[in-house]
Amino acid sequence: MYTPVQLFSKYCITNNILEQIRCVSQLFFPQFSSDKYKVKRHDFSTVRTTDIDYFKSILGKDRILTDDQDVAPYNIDWIKNCRGNSQLVLKPSCTEEVSKILSYCNEKRLAVCPQGGNTGVVGGSVPVFDEIILNLSLMDKITSFDDLSGALVCEAGCILENLDKFAREHNMIMPLDLGAKGTCHIGGNVSTNAGGLRLLRYGNLHGSVLGIEAVKADGSVINCLKSLRKDNTGYHLKHLFIGSEGTLGVVTKVAIHCPVMPKAVTLGYFGVENFENILYLYSNAKSSLGEILSAFEMADCNSISHTVNNLKLQNPLAEYPFYVILETHGSDEIHDQEKLTRYLSTQMKNGLIVDGIVTAEPSKMQSIWTIRENIAAAGLVGTYLYAYDVSLPQKHYYEIIPKLRERLNSKVKMVCGFGHIGDGNIHINIIVPEFSEEVYSLIEPFIFEEVSKLNGSISAEHGVGFRKPQYLHYSKDPSALQLMRDIKQLMDPNGILNPYKVLP
Repeated sequence: MYTPVQLFSKYCITNNILEQIRCVSQLFFPQFSSDKYKVKRHDFSTVRTTDIDYFKSILGKDRILTDDQDVAPYNIDWIKNCRGNSQLVLKPSCTEEVSKILSYCNEKRLAVCPQGGNTGVVGGSVPVFDEIILNLSLMDKITSFDDLSGALVCEAGCILENLDKFAREHNMIMPLDLGAKGTCHIGGNVSTNAGGLRLLRYGNLHGSVLGIEAVKADGSVINCLKSLRKDNTGYHLKHLFIGSEGTLGVVTKVAIHCPVMPKAVTLGYFGVENFENILYLYSNAKSSLGEILSAFEMADCNSISHTVNNLKLQNPLAEYPFYVILETHGSDEIHDQEKLTRYLSTQMKNGLIVDGIVTAEPSKMQSIWTIRENIAAAGLVGTYLYAYDVSLPQKHYYEIIPKLRERLNSKVKMVCGFGHIGDGNIHINIIVPEFSEEVYSLIEPFIFEEVSKLNGSISAEHGVGFRKPQYLHYSKDPSALQLMRDIKQLMDPNGILNPYKVLP
């Protein structure tokens, strides 16, 4: 495994030196977020040798990173948009260690950036300045599992895909499925209230999470880890931490409800002429497929063709203006496949579907999902990606894409839209050769103003992070923003937890 510095050297030796220095430095060492977005550092202390000595007394020297080369990957988000300048990464392995670290940092006014799998797209999991990175990857143990109720209790650093594999061994599945499942942590999923591909069937994390253990800024541990489906005793404190992105406390353990694994999974992949037909298809799917409908995804031609071409994938359908991926989870494979095939035939006769396939073969389903799940990654191949995630009323779902194309015109390589029709969440990728202040100023705040006009939300499932706090007023009433500030002041009066994130 090459480090960023080794890759940089290898790349420069074999290619045009000046051009590759520019490209590779952008790839591995993007501009500091503080400079790029003109942010002023808050009045926090800086890490001293005495602080590092204290952390060594808790963690030992093997779970502390201070070397620039070792720390560098933790400072940069995966889409290479945000970059901090932390000099210290701490890797606790239990709640007690997190508690001691935060208690010390709160007393010394040392800012902390909690970090999981670092798969976010709004800069929430990387520092902005020199905040201490609290990486939870070593907290990856499953504490308990109840085969009868489906309640799984685990530490925050567990990788989502590993949890799903464990649940499947018990004839259950995780209620959450993301393209980043092989890397993202359940603690980060909960902290950002991640949505994913099958929210339509299994709901969001506010419904699936049964309990949470979290550590406040002062080191006190909040134990709300009961795994009951019903617990109607006062304030539902766990919900404070779901979606708070580490600004109110660091999630250390999660109790989550796992639904029964479907006996039959069937996938439909369709080519569609226009977006209006997608809305009709969704409406018909709800009535025709009912309780077995688990996912209803759309992607425009730019999204699919760019992904297929850049990542050398195979598209089983010809090129169409739009594509739909429809998945069912049921208990009878023959019944479900007949139901979906009948739906496909009916919609083709109606002219809503131009072409399509229905399959229950795992390899074929996986190849189709691979295209959908890698749309964002394809936008990073040799280019710079402005990635946005918003919610809109379904009837206005795609309207923002042609508006952006007209506004940005030849200044960008591509604007594409894809996402979860079932819950109104559209992802917008704007692809350019490299970061441009001119393009950035044309996108923001325009994109959020348009979302606000349509009564949408500036963030659907990726959180607010570092990139969106200044635009939160487009989605939140002043009274709600003030209450958020009041809660933050109560929970973290010194403001050490993930500063510069979420709140304006």
